Amino acid sequence: MNLLIIRLIIFAVVFWAGLKLYRMYRDWKLEREEWQRTEGRQDGGHMVRCIYCQVHLPEDEALREQGQWFCGTPHRDKYLAEQQPSE
Repeated sequence: MNLLIIRLIIFAVVFWAGLKLYRMYRDWKLEREEWQRTEGRQDGGHMVRCIYCQVHLPEDEALREQGQWFCGTPHRDKYLAEQQPSE
């Protein structure tokens, strides 16, 4: 009878430890997935500079025209208008 109680206690401790480890793993995995999602948003990739105003911005947010980078359409249009030869 005494041996049965010891086995039951050992089983309960092993079960509790396994449950605790599973919860730790699950929390770690969720934190890692959340970190990867936020890291993807923060890391915009390679930075480029607007040729008109010299502001740096992520490449995926910039516009490229004639081999030059621009932060938006107004700066692209102004720069291209200035580059056209005067008549």
